[in-house]
Amino acid sequence: MVNASCPAVVIAAPASGSGKTTVATGLMGALRNAGRTVAPFKVGPDYIDPGYHSLAAGLPGRNLDAVMVGADRIGPLFRHGSRGCDIAVVEGVMGLFDGKIDMTGPGEASAEGSTARVAAMLGAPVILVVDARGHSQSLAAVLHGFSTFDASVRIGGVILNRVGSQRHEDVLRQACERVGVPVLGALPRMSELVVPSRHLGLITAVEHGGAATDAVDAMSALVSRFVDIEAVSALARSSVTAPQWSPENEVRSSDGSPVVAVAGGPAFTFGYTEHVELLRAAGADVAVFDPLRDGLPPGTAGVVLPGGFPEEHAAALSANELLLADVRAAAAQGLPIHAECAGLLYLARRLDGHAMAGVVDVDAEFGNTLTLGYRDAVALESSTLFDAGTRVTGHEFHRTKLVAVREAASAAWGWHKQSPDGRTAAREGFVQGGVHASYLHTHAAGNPESITRFVSAAIDYARV
Repeated sequence: MVNASCPAVVIAAPASGSGKTTVATGLMGALRNAGRTVAPFKVGPDYIDPGYHSLAAGLPGRNLDAVMVGADRIGPLFRHGSRGCDIAVVEGVMGLFDGKIDMTGPGEASAEGSTARVAAMLGAPVILVVDARGHSQSLAAVLHGFSTFDASVRIGGVILNRVGSQRHEDVLRQACERVGVPVLGALPRMSELVVPSRHLGLITAVEHGGAATDAVDAMSALVSRFVDIEAVSALARSSVTAPQWSPENEVRSSDGSPVVAVAGGPAFTFGYTEHVELLRAAGADVAVFDPLRDGLPPGTAGVVLPGGFPEEHAAALSANELLLADVRAAAAQGLPIHAECAGLLYLARRLDGHAMAGVVDVDAEFGNTLTLGYRDAVALESSTLFDAGTRVTGHEFHRTKLVAVREAASAAWGWHKQSPDGRTAAREGFVQGGVHASYLHTHAAGNPESITRFVSAAIDYARV
């Protein structure tokens, strides 16, 4: 018999910018301060919000991305991340019904991976955060629409955000009562928290340091004062019956314990918690290091360079010349290196004019254009991570671009992209020796075989 899954609430909104992160992070902190053990989750591929969630809940922030890992893994990953917890708080992505855009015909579009779909998979109620600025009685129509649009989604309550006055709150509460949606809290309009909410999408918690902690404390205090925490707790539930995800069941444990160095620190903050769990389950001795100041850990047999914002730290990364030289020499000897986005930039010749490792024969520079979105990719070459022909759904998120590209290495990925002339083929990333470097972010829980393959390559390297 499967034990009951952890009760949960999903924090969603009609649109981005409504205050989901403030409310979700503050709710996690408020519940923790009230003595609950809180499991923090984020819908979608976002790396930044989970850092603030971790500070608030005191546990690793995790993602529930049905596009990246597959819908069948959402329940098991939820059970894994919420084991031993009293309540889970799941922050949504964009608007409640927004997801992967895939126009399939006139008037038809899918929203794979939306907050609504994840809430339905969990059997958890949705708390809708509404930016009350400009709203009056018409809020009733908005709530009526969101409550009846999809029968698989239950709107359990609303939190009114940025309320202007007591009279404004009274009118809004009347509107909510008219359509039978309980008001769980009303947050007053404030100029900003310690860290403005717009910065949560730009600056990671690690980079903000003490300011991030202060911001989380401020959010927690705000929610504790203006939200009915007991009503939220009473509302929480989930109905997941799938077995708990286990990293040990996803990978083959190797005969050996190779040292796999994982870059961390302020420049490399984009990583999913399950990635390290899978590396360890496969037998790796994971050693976290900071490329801003550290060298390669002794006995390194594999390196993971995750995403982040290296362009903000290019000068300091370039100043650690010993590490750059060691990475360059080890790569030439076949060291397995898994580099995503920031990792790719670190392996380039130069980043915004600053010397990098020079493993991949390209330069990189910061630009004004944001590249963002899911990619249905196929591996074009066999590597230390994938067999040629392996299909993966990943995610791009970067403002940098590669320049002075030389075609010495093989492309890592291929996919189709939309253009004014229709769908065109794209080739991206690099495979050379033991190096797999790409802008594409992947989720190891969706591709666990890549971890077994990488750790095996590290063992082979250590034996040479």
